[in-house]
Amino acid sequence: MKISVEVDCTPEEARRFMGLPDVSVLNDHIIDEMKKRMDANMAILSPDELVKNWMTLGAGAQEQFRKLMEVGMAAAAPRK
Repeated sequence: MKISVEVDCTPEEARRFMGLPDVSVLNDHIIDEMKKRMDANMAILSPDELVKNWMTLGAGAQEQFRKLMEVGMAAAAPRK
């Protein structure tokens, strides 16, 4: 036996029918806070700032790689 039930209602009506809490105020607050944080961090995403960050990471990574190679070469060098 197969029974199909079709319910035509809005999400708000379904939420109330099922007894779920109304979290629209909380959702609006979270969205507003996310917008504020994104606006505050937009300067970080500017091309100049991105290049500065990449350059500092690149210089540090090059130095770490050089040290790693020095240690590896010292370990592989023939001992007398």
